[in-house]
Amino acid sequence: MACQGLQKGETLASLKKESENLKKKLEEERGKLNDVELHQVAEKVEAVAALSLKTRRVLKGHGNKVLCMDWCKDKRRLVSSSQDGKVIVWDAFTLNKEHGITLPCTWVMACAYAPSGCAVACGGLDNKCSVVPLSLDRTENLAAKKKSVAMHTNYVSGCSFTNSDMQLLTSSGDGTCALWDVESGQLLQSFHGHTADVLSLDLAPSETGNTFVSGGCDMKANVWDMRSGQNIQSFESHESDINCVKYYPSGDAFASASDDATCRFYDLRADREVAVYQKDSIIFGASSVDFSLSGRLLFSGYNDYTINIWDVLKGTRVSILFGHENRISRVRVSPDGTALCSASWDNSLRIWA
Repeated sequence: MACQGLQKGETLASLKKESENLKKKLEEERGKLNDVELHQVAEKVEAVAALSLKTRRVLKGHGNKVLCMDWCKDKRRLVSSSQDGKVIVWDAFTLNKEHGITLPCTWVMACAYAPSGCAVACGGLDNKCSVVPLSLDRTENLAAKKKSVAMHTNYVSGCSFTNSDMQLLTSSGDGTCALWDVESGQLLQSFHGHTADVLSLDLAPSETGNTFVSGGCDMKANVWDMRSGQNIQSFESHESDINCVKYYPSGDAFASASDDATCRFYDLRADREVAVYQKDSIIFGASSVDFSLSGRLLFSGYNDYTINIWDVLKGTRVSILFGHENRISRVRVSPDGTALCSASWDNSLRIWA
C-alpha cells in the first residue's frame, strides 16, 4: 500500500484524518463494552484494616543512588544495583553484604536474581546485561566471572530471568525488548512495537507464562507473546512516561506507574483500564509498583520520597510510608509476602514489615 504512493485525490492530511476517525470508532465500540468500574463492583467488599508497616531494616553501603533491587526466591537475600557502579548481594535478616561486584560503568539501572539463587544479572548504561555466577567463596573475584549476555544499542533499563536460569529478558532505551540465551549469548527473540525508550518489563507469573508486559516513554503498555514476538495487547491511557509495570498475582491483570502521578490497573480479559489510583494531593510521578501476595494491596513508590499503599479493589489510599530522604526507585514485595523492600536515591534500601 505504502509503496504505491497516494491514490488520486488523497492527501496525507486526509489519510491522517481517516485514520483518526477509524481510531475513534474503535474506541467507541470498545466503550460500549465498558459496563462498570472496579470500585463500583467492590462497593460491598469490606475495607482493608489499618496497616502498621514500619521500617525494620535499613541497608546502607551504596555510595550513590540505588536504582534497582530484586529478591531471591529463598525469601531472604536480595540484590541491589546503584549509580556508583556496584551490585551488592545482601542478607536481609542480618544486613550482611554477601557479595559486592563492581561493574565497569556507573548507572547500573537493572538487576535481577536468577530463580536458582546461584546468579544475578545486571546492566545499565554500558548497553549490556551481564550474568554473574555467585559462589560460596567470599574472597573470589566475581567480576572476573561476569559474562555479557545481552547487547542493546542503548541503555538497559530492565532485566528478568524467565522461569529458568537459562533465558534472560531485557528492556532497553533503544525501544526494544529482547529474549537471550544465557549460555551462548544468542538473541532468541526481539520485540519491536514501542516508539520510544522501554523503561520496564514484567513476566507473567504463571509457570507456563509465555507472555510479558512492558512500559515506556511512548506512554504505552504492551503485552507480548514471547514465542512469536508479537505484540498481543496494547494500552494507552497514561499521559506521561510509564516507569514501571507489574502483573497482578493471578496473571489476569497488571498495574502501571507513571510520571503523570497516577497508577493504573488494566484487566487483560476485559482489554481495558479498570481503575486509576490517584489523589489531587499527589503531584509527583510514580516510579515503581508491586502487589501484595493476595493482590488486595498495591504498593507504589513516588518521587516525593513516599510509598503509598492503595486498596486495589476500592481505589482508595490505605496508608503512606515515610522514611526515605530522596525519591523511591523501586518497591518489591518479598516472595513470601511478609515484607516490602524499597530502594531509593538516598543511597539506601529499607525493609518494611
